[in-house]
Amino acid sequence: MKHRQVEPKSGCRAADRLGPYPDQQTAARALEIAEERNEAADEADRRWKEED
Repeated sequence: MKHRQVEPKSGCRAADRLGPYPDQQTAARALEIAEERNEAADEADRRWKEED
């Protein structure tokens, strides 16, 4: 995340990265994947609150 690019395992410290990912193509989509997961979690939270 610090450099906004795919890095090898020997790159920045883990606190500054997302992953691990199974391949470079998936790693290149890391921020997009994180956004999709966040949106899904937010939607689940909204549905859960509406059930109360």
